[in-house]
Amino acid sequence: MRFTGIVLLVWMSIFQARQGVFVCKNAHINIFSSTPIEDIDANSIKAVSVYNANTGDLEFSLPVRSLHFQKSLMEEHFNENYIESDKFPKATFKGKIQSPPDVSKDGTYPVIVTGDFQIHGITRARTISGTISVVNGIVTLNSEFTVKCADHNIDIPQIVFHNIAENIRVRVSGTYALFKN
Repeated sequence: MRFTGIVLLVWMSIFQARQGVFVCKNAHINIFSSTPIEDIDANSIKAVSVYNANTGDLEFSLPVRSLHFQKSLMEEHFNENYIESDKFPKATFKGKIQSPPDVSKDGTYPVIVTGDFQIHGITRARTISGTISVVNGIVTLNSEFTVKCADHNIDIPQIVFHNIAENIRVRVSGTYALFKN
């Protein structure tokens, strides 16, 4: 009887912990660079994310080659020359939302996330602001932040220096579903 009680307590704690876990399998990532000569715009809907509403833990993973550009030559240069996607195939973020909102209540909540952002093999600590919206139990996360190419050893050749901004705007949007076994 004692063993059964322990097993039941462990099972209940695992089940309760999973109740607050949300998954997004198709987060939208947009990167944008603007210079007087040219705008560079790329999108992906292949990022995956997990959010634990109980702990505030938040993770993202983006296959870098899933970013698609309007011009195929831009996409080729991005993957081969700047990001080196074969060598560094993913961009990731692993962090924690400070003061996670109560996702059982509808509303829009400003949030601050601290964690580690990694791209091009370089990891940097980041603090990023965003919003979590809850409507009828559906959780949506939105954020916008800037990535400095130099912070991640992304070299921009002198010949195209005026075509690519030193700072890249990143927009993230994801709609999450409650994790189910």
